[in-house]
Amino acid sequence: MKGTVYKVSIALLAVLATMLGIGLVWGSIIPTVKAESQPDPLAQQPDNSQCLACHSNPDQVYTFPNGDTISLGYDPQVYGHSVHMNLSCQVCHTNISGYPHPENPAQSAREYTLQYAISCNRCHPGQATEIMDSAHARLAQEGNPNTPICADCHNPHTQPPIAKDANGDPAPSEHAIIANTCAQCHSVIVETYKASVHGQGVFEENNPDVPACHDCHGIHNIDSTRTVQFRLNSPQLCATCHTDESVMSKYGLSTDVLDTYVADFHGTTVTLFEKTGDMQETNKPVCYDCHGVHNIMAVDDPQKGLQVKENMLVACQRCHPDASENFSASWMSHYIPDPQRTPLVFFVDLFYKLFVPGVLGGMGVLVVADIIGRVRHRGNHAQHSEPKSEAKEE
Repeated sequence: MKGTVYKVSIALLAVLATMLGIGLVWGSIIPTVKAESQPDPLAQQPDNSQCLACHSNPDQVYTFPNGDTISLGYDPQVYGHSVHMNLSCQVCHTNISGYPHPENPAQSAREYTLQYAISCNRCHPGQATEIMDSAHARLAQEGNPNTPICADCHNPHTQPPIAKDANGDPAPSEHAIIANTCAQCHSVIVETYKASVHGQGVFEENNPDVPACHDCHGIHNIDSTRTVQFRLNSPQLCATCHTDESVMSKYGLSTDVLDTYVADFHGTTVTLFEKTGDMQETNKPVCYDCHGVHNIMAVDDPQKGLQVKENMLVACQRCHPDASENFSASWMSHYIPDPQRTPLVFFVDLFYKLFVPGVLGGMGVLVVADIIGRVRHRGNHAQHSEPKSEAKEE
């Protein structure tokens, strides 16, 4: 009896301990979920008053030994609306805990910035991993001190929250901002892009259908555009937008661009090189060889549009210097032949689509009929020869 009571007591204690553990875990989870789903920025803002007692002065400037200067003053109101509003200064400035500050060994403003090259990794490990394989990271590994780090694109004291679309990508309102960020290093390219049909859509029209820098190059995982792989894969990159009927129908553009390109000699060769897997270089043109890269214009643009015969001839002559005026006349601008746009080509194509199968089919029927006739003839010949053989034996 005592043994039974003892076992029951142990079982009850185990149940109570389990329930208590569940209660503690549940109690710790609920507030966390609540805090994440209903943040209270004002309640969560840290007390940076000690730092701002000096650093809210906009006239504070620090001069490095090489003569570079940086501002040490930051606007508390701007920082209070930034994406880092809930972080205290010491989260990034881990070596500073009081005043006077420890002496900084940086000899230039760039050296000082590079001291924080990996500070963001603690809170943004996913982006940090993507950057490790990027073209920027490879430049840094080669010793280029001007390679951008996080703080060059995202000012840690002023960076506002980035608007996202339903897929989690930067919203159209961010496209021009991103391009201007790229312009800090790639100013000539961005100025060229602004004048293109894509750039006008981003900077002037805020058009969500046109690609900005990050749509083609990526954001944190930017790869080199000088590789064979990028060149061979570029038709698929362009096709992302140009085969989308819901987008192209708004502008009257053909969605057959990839199919017509792959079907001709140029595209077939590039596709074969891509599928071999060894990334061999090819001199056959891809999309940007004819249309341009950052300077792409509308197809009817009088200066560069490829629907203008003279402009198309110039594009062809880059690879075919002996091309005459009629050389580009056969080009149908990525459209499949139809009776309205190209009636002659359409009906010739239709003729051969019917003629060739008809001839081959007819020949196939004749061959099959001949085989059947020969088989039947041999069978009849065998039947007639058997009685004669039997008669001779008798």
